[in-house]
Amino acid sequence: MGAYVIRRIGQMVPTLAGVMLLIFVLFNTVGGDPALVLAGKITNKEQIENIRKQLGVDQPYHVQLGYFAFEVATGFTCTWRSFTAKPEAPKSDGKAEAKADPKVDAKADPKAAAKQAQPSGCQAVRSWATNEEVPMILATRIGPTLTIMIPVLVLETILAVLLAIGVAYLRGTLTDRMIMAICTVAMSISFLVYIIVAQYYFGFKWGMFPVQGWSDSFIKNLLTYAPLPIMLAIFVGLAPALRLYRSFFLDEINNDYVRTARAKGLSENKVMLKHVMRNAMIPIITNVGIALPSVFVGSFLLETFFSIPGLGREILVAVNRSDFPVIKAATIYLAILTMVINLAVDVLYKAIDPRVQFK
Repeated sequence: MGAYVIRRIGQMVPTLAGVMLLIFVLFNTVGGDPALVLAGKITNKEQIENIRKQLGVDQPYHVQLGYFAFEVATGFTCTWRSFTAKPEAPKSDGKAEAKADPKVDAKADPKAAAKQAQPSGCQAVRSWATNEEVPMILATRIGPTLTIMIPVLVLETILAVLLAIGVAYLRGTLTDRMIMAICTVAMSISFLVYIIVAQYYFGFKWGMFPVQGWSDSFIKNLLTYAPLPIMLAIFVGLAPALRLYRSFFLDEINNDYVRTARAKGLSENKVMLKHVMRNAMIPIITNVGIALPSVFVGSFLLETFFSIPGLGREILVAVNRSDFPVIKAATIYLAILTMVINLAVDVLYKAIDPRVQFK
């Protein structure tokens, strides 16, 4: 298995390179001129050209792609000017010297003068809108997102699996048909409708939960602000998951090994829980693995309507502001996360079903 994991990690490198190339092409062809985005209402061509030089977008595409690859690898932004620019001698005049603090005077402190004369060099990639460091933005926004989405994924999966195996056991009965009809109706209603109705009744009318808000305390967030979004997300995601997992269990129930187990005199509970569930877990884990990256990105609607300062809301704000550094970082981060999760799911297959062979 170790050789398989190493081989898969090696395959991630060209995959990530392809994702980076695609992002670079899209942002340089569809995204427009970043200098114009940053300039806003500024129409001075000289100032716009200075912005292009600062961003390095006046360089050939292969040089810009090198800058982008360096940013992805290190989280810092550098251009060739950072390494080739010569320090300029500090300029001084009478007014400047009059205002200067003698404690940090260039003559008194040659090191301070040299530091002031050096170019800015490499620095962390920063948001165009807020000037915050992009790694810090992602690090501070991931906490609220995980506070909401991890309980949603865990509880939704457990409830969907238990209900699905129960409905599959009652296949063809009136109860089965009624539950499937309710799931179909629930899936046809927009998520936005659920949010508005829940906020009105549970928050405004009955006062059971706050409609919006977030604090610095994890316990307070989990007990006060998170329950309503969590329950909403579970309720909305339970219907499609239940229908899908039911179909997985029905596919296994119709196999020969289930009839053989019943013929040997095993109880129905043992057949369903020990044999059917174990074999149905492979497609269930695949489905959970597909949904797992969204846990780290969050729900745009939930975080927006409940004022949760999570990653999903931050990405939405960045798109509205044309904040390219944040959008690029989130896209690369999600691509890496997806590849790692896919590898973990493939390894988990072996633990569940020993018949799975790595090739």
